[in-house]
Formats: sequence, structure tokens, C-alpha cells
Amino acid sequence: MKPYPVYKDSGVVWIGEIPSHWEPIRLGMLGIFSSSGIDKKSNESEISVRMVNFTDIIRSRKYFNVQDGTKNYMSVTTPHSKLEEHRLRKGDMVFIPSSETKEDLGYSSLIDFDESDIVYSYHIIRYQTRKPMFHYFKKYLVNHHSILNQFSLEAKGTTRQIIGRNVFRNVRVVLPTLSEQTQIVTFLDFKTQKIDELIVKTEQKIELLREKRTAFINHCVTKGLNPNVEMKDSGVEWIGEIPIHWIVSKLKYDTSNPVRYGMNISSDKYVDEGIRFIRITDITDWGELIKDNGKYLIKEDVTDEFLLDRYDILLCRSGHTVGKSYLHLEDEDYTSGGYLVRFNFGDYSKSKFIFYVSKTDFYWYWIQLNTVKSTIENVNGDKYSNMVYPKPPDTEQIQIVEYLDEKTQKIDSTIEKETQRIELLKEYRQSLISEVVTGKIDVRDHNG
Repeated sequence: MKPYPVYKDSGVVWIGEIPSHWEPIRLGMLGIFSSSGIDKKSNESEISVRMVNFTDIIRSRKYFNVQDGTKNYMSVTTPHSKLEEHRLRKGDMVFIPSSETKEDLGYSSLIDFDESDIVYSYHIIRYQTRKPMFHYFKKYLVNHHSILNQFSLEAKGTTRQIIGRNVFRNVRVVLPTLSEQTQIVTFLDFKTQKIDELIVKTEQKIELLREKRTAFINHCVTKGLNPNVEMKDSGVEWIGEIPIHWIVSKLKYDTSNPVRYGMNISSDKYVDEGIRFIRITDITDWGELIKDNGKYLIKEDVTDEFLLDRYDILLCRSGHTVGKSYLHLEDEDYTSGGYLVRFNFGDYSKSKFIFYVSKTDFYWYWIQLNTVKSTIENVNGDKYSNMVYPKPPDTEQIQIVEYLDEKTQKIDSTIEKETQRIELLKEYRQSLISEVVTGKIDVRDHNG
């Protein structure tokens, strides 16, 4: 693919040079932004409508940034006057003006359907273009690095990032001719579809690898490594048969300490360095500790009883993350939050065996049986203490852990490579859109 023959300065650092016949323009000159006062409340005296909100825009990312009307939008009510004023029409765009992260700021979605009962939430803003533009070019107009960087640069706020209406109005985009807009959409639709197909295939491969990993763990933790061993009924429906010389035990019989919880502390105590404070959100689904963006406490705020011991297992006890686990293998000072239950089984093999137990299907079945369905889901420390699991002799635990460590590390290595591949594909997708929409690549002669 070749560049255009002649370029000019766009006047925007993030965009750079653009084809000489393209038009740089501020969004405020291209169209009109407006906000809505429609919230999630319902009133019997008002008319029922469907509302596009923040999550609808975020979830549209992998679907070409389009709202096509097929989603189950939230049902709310509004006065008839507000419906007329804030109804969304085909060709409108909806933007995100505030978010917890800068990455979401300014992201938009194109309205690609026309129905009489669709409005937009007060959490987002509507954009209606006033100059002629090819309908589907709008989905690419601003959703690329060169424009989103302008939004991120202007973000304000601490706990929540915000960009004001004037920022939206002053952000600059570039407009090709109408015929080129059509050619660009044809090219990008074709290319991004191919990239997205590769991403889906890679995601499916990762899911199969995860299933394979779970199957390995399920088998080894309940059946052991000897395929010829005689089996017996464990007496626990969700565990099934186990080797005849194994027993069924409870965590409280094998832990080297009584049940302990992490510490409750206000977020205003967080500092940039010190003792790492592990929160539920710092633990991945597989049980790894996320290294980036960690929170820390000063030493004076952490008493010795809350310092983690090597081989501690942390089990999440509350919310939608209930059941997640983490095995602590660090020597440095760490502590953990109050929504995490602490157990220690004395050495690496015993604690790692319990960690593998927490990755089995029978463990998650037990979590479902024991989760208290209240305002917030909860499995407390006492329930964890009484959790039953199949327990082999110590020497066999060591063998099983060594075997699973080897097998899962190989699978995890492959998963990591495939995950990196997805990230590279996503980066390439964004880069390609940016290059084409800002005129760095001439696609007018592209034939598919």
C-alpha cells in the first residue's frame, strides 16, 4: 500500500500530515453535541423507552463500534417532551465523556437503526453531524489512536476521568472526500473483519487450552497419577471416586493456622511504595498476582499479624469474585484485604495441592452450594474451613504437584503467547484504522 502523492500539515501533532485535498476540522464545526437528563428511574406517569448507556458503547468495541438495535437495551421512562428532544436517530453518534480510565474516554458508537423509543443516558453525550458524510465512515472517524489520544490528553479528575464539552468540540478530525470515505469503509471493513476472525480463532484456542488445563487438574487431584489404582467412593457426590488409599479431609484439619482474614483499611491510606496490599481485584481468575498498579501501605499501618507468610493461600470470600484463589510465594512483606481469607498448609507441596484443588470443577460446584445469596455473594472463613477435598498421602501430593506444575506451566506458556498474539492483532487493527483514516495510506485502488 502506497501513500498519497501530496501532503499538508494537519495542524495537529497526533495526526501529522494529511493528504493535501483532505479537510482538517474541529468536531464542533462538523456537528452538534448534546446531553440528556434521562436517568435509570421509572415513573408510571411517563412513557416507556429504551436507553443506550455507557456499557452499551463499551461492549460495542468488537462489533465495529455500531449500535444496530439488536441489543436488549435498558428499559426506563421519560416525559414525552424529553423523548422528542433526546431520541436517537440513525446516523447519530454517542460518546463517553467520563470513565474510571482514560482508555475509555471519547470512545463512541454509531447508531445504525431508526426506532421511535430509543434515547440516550445522561452518562453519555450525543453527536449529530451537520456536514455531508458517508454513514458508515462515522464509526471510524474518531475511534482510533490519533483522535483518542487527544481525548486522553485533556482528561481531568482523580477517581474518575472527565472530558468537558469544549474538549469534544475542539478535537480535530480530518475529512476525506465523500467518495474516499466510501472506499475507506470498504477497505477497513474487509481488513478488520479478517483481523477479528483471527482474534476469535485465537480466543477459542486459548479457551481450549484452559479447558485442557482444568481437565488435567481435575483428573490428578481426584484420581492421582496411577491409572491402575483401585478406586473407592469418596462419599461426596461432587467429588466422586478417589484412590482407595486416599481420604476425604477438610481444610481446617490440615491448615497450620486457624482461619484468618486480611485487614480492613481505607483507600486514603494507600501510598506509592511500601508493603504491597493485595486486593481481590489484584488477583487474576487463574490465581496470579497482577504486578502493575499495585497499592501499598506504610509499615506503621500494618501489624505483624496481617503480614502474609510464605505459602499462604488467599481465598476470595465476597462479591462476584468469590472463590478466586492466590498462592503467596514471595519473601518480601505483603499484606491482604479483609475480603480475603488466609490459610497456610506448612510447605509448598501441601499449599500448592490446595491451590490446584481450588481450580477444579468440584471446588466451584462447592462454591455454588455454599455461597450465601444476599446483597453481596459471600463464602466466609468458617465455610472455607469446612470444605472437603480428596487428600492423598504426603509423598503422592508432592508427585502430583510436580507433575501438574510441569504440565500447567507448558500450557500457561502457550496461553501467554496466544494472549500476546491477540494484543498484537488488536494493536495492528487500531494502527491500520489510524493510518487509513488520517491518510497515511492511500486505499483508493484497493480491490479487496
